[in-house]
Amino acid sequence: MTDETQLRNLVETLEAAVHRRQFGGQILFFEAYSKQNEFFELGVGKRERLLIAGNQNGKTHAGGYEAALHLTGEYPDWWRGRRWDRPTKGWIAGETSLAVRDIQQKKLCGEPGVEVAFGTGMIPKAAFTDKPSLARGVTDAYDTIQVRHKSGGVSIARFKSYEQGRPKFQGESLDWIWFDEEPPEDVYSEGLTRTVATGGMAFMTFTPLKGRSAVVIRFLDEPSPDRGVVSMTIDDAKHIPEAERAKIIAGYLPHEREARARGVPMLGEGRIFMMSEEAITEPPLEYVPMHWVKLWGIDFGIGHPFAAALILWDRDNDVIHVHHVLRMRDSLPIQHAFAMKQIGAAIPVAWPQDGTQREKTSGETLAAGYKKHGLLMLATHATWPDGGISTEAGILEMDERMRSGRFKVAAHLSEFFDEYRFYHRKDGQIVKLKDDIMSATRIAVMQKRSARAELLGGYVAARQSGVVAAGVDFDLFAGACPPGCVARAAPCAHLPRRTTYLGRGFQEAPPTFLRSPP
Repeated sequence: MTDETQLRNLVETLEAAVHRRQFGGQILFFEAYSKQNEFFELGVGKRERLLIAGNQNGKTHAGGYEAALHLTGEYPDWWRGRRWDRPTKGWIAGETSLAVRDIQQKKLCGEPGVEVAFGTGMIPKAAFTDKPSLARGVTDAYDTIQVRHKSGGVSIARFKSYEQGRPKFQGESLDWIWFDEEPPEDVYSEGLTRTVATGGMAFMTFTPLKGRSAVVIRFLDEPSPDRGVVSMTIDDAKHIPEAERAKIIAGYLPHEREARARGVPMLGEGRIFMMSEEAITEPPLEYVPMHWVKLWGIDFGIGHPFAAALILWDRDNDVIHVHHVLRMRDSLPIQHAFAMKQIGAAIPVAWPQDGTQREKTSGETLAAGYKKHGLLMLATHATWPDGGISTEAGILEMDERMRSGRFKVAAHLSEFFDEYRFYHRKDGQIVKLKDDIMSATRIAVMQKRSARAELLGGYVAARQSGVVAAGVDFDLFAGACPPGCVARAAPCAHLPRRTTYLGRGFQEAPPTFLRSPP
């Protein structure tokens, strides 16, 4: 083969690759972020879904990708969301006809008005069975597209806008409908109705700039087994460089920052904690002083997920550090206990009053059941020093600490911040929905006087075995001081200088090590 032939073959290969990249459909090159994947997977069991996210965080990209999959049937091997093995019929809806053309139509079909760009969107050019039919009133806007499905038939999608009003969302039966940006309540209700006869679904992707609207409240305050919501923030958007995020957030208007960067509805006075996330966030602690006292707080999860929060209390500076959190759904006490013991087996556990309830079968209390699985449960439920159990007092102390810089949360604890953003009141009452970690943290803060200076890690300190070194009257390896030592709760010459692995606790936590100071 001559050099000229080799060069020609190489050029043809590169041209084919470029053509495939341009017209083969962006669905071939889509890489899902973890929050996008979580949203997709909800489609298997949820009739209604919401991806609530900040601006430019990838919500429309995710919605367009899912719509393209349902039209083409070209689901990737990693897809764990809902699938159709036949052609589908769907609607794609947005705020105005112009916005639908410039955002969703462009995402699926390519740049509007540029003929050579048709087929450069999510849907492969070869998958279109005919030229799209045009809509009236907006130049180059499509009304209907026909897409070849993998099964051999043809899927149909129509573009709609909220400005057309509710009547334009009547009539057809649909397999799915995608709302990009928040629809009015009546339009959403009518669109959802279109999916009833087919057993279809509705999914939404939007930034909650309208605050606590009826549609937002439906998902955040009105739980249903048919409804699911995923929150995605600028920190979940891997295409935005970490170094640029603070600059982007600072560029938003102050009252819109939480909504545009983190997808937090502008809750106004209904929001419980008003401090920004940046104000309470700290890097994960690599060195934990031995004299800092530690305590678990738990929320049992009766009818909702189990949650646990591990706090470290620096008494000298009166600062509470939330070091680890856990939230577990559809799991057993033995699993909860196992997860906690991997992080802090020697740490005492504060628990709420409902732990005094007794199991119908065994007759033992909930707290006793957890103690049976090896957790160091306190003898009585958590209270304030005066014996009260006021929830409002706990919220007040947490809020005061946040405002004074005495309450810090490790930056990697995304589950904590997921709840923090939506912790709010309705009609003066705390909304008891997705507040499990908040409750566990509040329990720990209320009972912090029971915190102890114990070693972290997936084992109980060696001093519990009663073994001591020869020639001494205290355990060298347990971090304890000999009888009569005045230091006791502070580092002294008796405390060991050692390196102890803390354990990851759960997948989001990086490996953490407790080491002696230099």
